[in-house]
Amino acid sequence: MTSNKPLWTPSEEKVAEHTLTRFAAFVGQRAGKDFADYTTMHEWSCDASAEFWDLLWDFANVIGDKGARLVEDGDRMPGAKYFPDSRLNYGENLLRQTGDGEAIVFRAEDKLERRLSWDDLRVLVSRFQQVFLKHGLEKGDRVAAMMPNMPETVAAMIAATGLGAIWSSCSPDFGEKGVLDRFGQIEPKIFITCDGYWYNGKRIAIADKLKGIVPNLGAELNIIVPLLDDADETALSVKDAVTFETLAKEIEPIDVVFERLEFSHPLYIMFSSGTTGVPKCIVHSHGGTLLKILSEQLLHVDIKPADRVFYFTTCGWMMWNWLVTALACEATLMLYDGSPFAPDAKVIFDYAEQERFTLFGTSAKYIDAVRNTGLRPIESHDLSSVRLLSSTGSPLAPENFDFVYDGIIEDAHLSSMSGGTDIMGCFVAGIPWNPVYKGEIQGPVMGMNTQVWDDDGNAMLSEKGELVCASPFPSMPIKFWNDADGSKYHSAYFDRYDNIWCHGDFAEWTKTGGMIIHGRSDATLNPGGVRIGTAEIYNQVEQMPEVEEGLCIGQQWDGDVRVVLFVRTSTGISLDDDLVGAIKSKIRTGASPRHVPAKVIAVDDIPRTKSGKITELAVRDIVHGREVKNREALANPEALDLFVDLPDLQI
Repeated sequence: MTSNKPLWTPSEEKVAEHTLTRFAAFVGQRAGKDFADYTTMHEWSCDASAEFWDLLWDFANVIGDKGARLVEDGDRMPGAKYFPDSRLNYGENLLRQTGDGEAIVFRAEDKLERRLSWDDLRVLVSRFQQVFLKHGLEKGDRVAAMMPNMPETVAAMIAATGLGAIWSSCSPDFGEKGVLDRFGQIEPKIFITCDGYWYNGKRIAIADKLKGIVPNLGAELNIIVPLLDDADETALSVKDAVTFETLAKEIEPIDVVFERLEFSHPLYIMFSSGTTGVPKCIVHSHGGTLLKILSEQLLHVDIKPADRVFYFTTCGWMMWNWLVTALACEATLMLYDGSPFAPDAKVIFDYAEQERFTLFGTSAKYIDAVRNTGLRPIESHDLSSVRLLSSTGSPLAPENFDFVYDGIIEDAHLSSMSGGTDIMGCFVAGIPWNPVYKGEIQGPVMGMNTQVWDDDGNAMLSEKGELVCASPFPSMPIKFWNDADGSKYHSAYFDRYDNIWCHGDFAEWTKTGGMIIHGRSDATLNPGGVRIGTAEIYNQVEQMPEVEEGLCIGQQWDGDVRVVLFVRTSTGISLDDDLVGAIKSKIRTGASPRHVPAKVIAVDDIPRTKSGKITELAVRDIVHGREVKNREALANPEALDLFVDLPDLQI
């Protein structure tokens, strides 16, 4: 449900100070453009795509040689090549600053805290890079990291990508099979991991897991980085592993090498969730990743030098790659690893208050979880430094828009965002010149020709349909790894509409120009042939205090599809007939009669991916008796067993 009354409107002062406003003036000076509002500015960024990305390069002070040509085959998807003559290095753009100002602040729950200046970070990058060079790392080699969100992970990534190696990472809570399913496909030359990590107050060593990963991965060098002060013991117990301190103990810092590369040179290998099979290996470029993320961090999120930027993420989610790119804005990274509720629900807000975050980024699920704890940070914490609170990962429920302004912070830009690993960024996000409306993402991101299409490829302004991007953009993947003919890449995004990126989200535009994401289109429900987004149902039931969370699928039944809603009830609450009736009534009045589930079933847990997204497709497969091929992709794979052969689904 949306509202015509804004929850927040930017003041004239905030608009005047925003980086987007400075960029508009820059475009006016360089290109003679004058924009009446955001809509006209966004239309220009799509209609004159090459000019927009050209001017953004200059405005962002990208380090590198831009070259003469702006784009080749600029009307092809896939196939458009941006800045084909350019030479740059992503890592060089991140490590542009020097001095004793803070580059990184790191906390591992309440157990560890460290601070690195820009010069400290440069020394750490140099040490990693010299280790890599000594062991023969070359351009195009892969470096895989199973690491916490800690300074060494950032430094190792910059060191590797500076040499033209390709970086890929996941978090240390991944299981043995999950790691091998991912990194085994890309055959890394170097594998970097840790001795363990902290989670929910528990000290979790991973030596036993590494004994299964290291020999099967087959990397030439396996590096153990300390977090638990157990690195020496871990290295001794894992054959062919060595600690970073052993490798780097006699290394003195020297100038970091940054090889200038083609715009399209591979930078990151990212992985799909893998819940329907072996994860896809999505390859992103130096130039495309840098420009795309800078366009969002500067023009939409307003990151400025010396800002203190936090995003709750692990190294297995693309928001880690997004977060670390803020170094290119000369901002300070506020890293956190562990549970956001250990030792209690205040821990992240304590961090924000003490370290004066300017950007507070998190998942929609975290905001909902905070609301359910009863914590009201607006009453307990000074968050006045926060200019922007960002939410992504899944649709932010309308009641959580209210909670942000009523329970967390009164005067900040709430930026709900949606995009994906596939594009290393967003299609829609916060618009700093425009009001925030309940339940809506504010609008399309600069340079992204985001549209909603029907099945016949017609653009729709007010109905639900497929979210597409109708023009090329620099951060389209270069390719999928091990996809020689490009068929997997093409089928993932371009089979539905020719030469149009189809993202797989079910979406609609609102009357205010915002967007509502109704869930993944492959998880869309089709009772009686009517398409229903699962998020529409979640938005209703998760407003109810009796319901902790829900998961909805379509079950094949009696020649049609019936809607089945699984709910995890709040502590001490049973799903009786009265509550089932209340749930159905809430959905009927808040959404529509077509959204009302035929079945409402209680479960003790709901399976989700490592990045916290619920896994509707995996549950749908279990309910229909199909094997879930890659349980290792889940944070709690045992939860799938709760959905096997449920008697209530047989009648």
